[in-house]
Amino acid sequence: MPAKIVATQYISLDGVIEDPVGMEDTGLGDWTGDYSRGPQGDAFKERELFEASALILGRRTYDGFAAVWPSVTSAYADRINAMPKYLASRSIARPDWNNTRLLAGDLAQEVADLREQLSGTILIFGSASVCHALFSAGLIDELSLLLYPVVLGRGKRLFPDGPEGSFALLQAIPFNDGLLMLRYARKA
Repeated sequence: MPAKIVATQYISLDGVIEDPVGMEDTGLGDWTGDYSRGPQGDAFKERELFEASALILGRRTYDGFAAVWPSVTSAYADRINAMPKYLASRSIARPDWNNTRLLAGDLAQEVADLREQLSGTILIFGSASVCHALFSAGLIDELSLLLYPVVLGRGKRLFPDGPEGSFALLQAIPFNDGLLMLRYARKA
């Protein structure tokens, strides 16, 4: 059975997923910083990572994660540092974060191949350009959206113009501070 690809995103009410913690220097700031997921939300995000078999990251997300996680000491950090990571980039020749492999060719084809080679769940954290390419190719099976009650008015949105599709709600979980976890599966 092929691996399932899940895009997991922090998302604003107006659909923006860009730079939620302000590390990408986009001018959007840390738009998630005033909110707390609470213990239930933290447990959900931890379970999500521990149940995954691999990660796919775009270059900007990779840059932010690779700069932070290797120096953090926690079970979560140990997991993310050790697990297989796949970097979609044409500007990085050799990724230096532990257990990272480069996806530098046809992204949709490489991810389709990866999906057949792996089992379990492959998570995509952030990585708008990766999500856009994989939505267009019909390769994203599920969405895990942590909805923040903020309207940003600008920024990269989760869905690009063009691709269409329908999703079925799997789960809706309210977290602290008005946050809502919404999980969807692509309809056949």
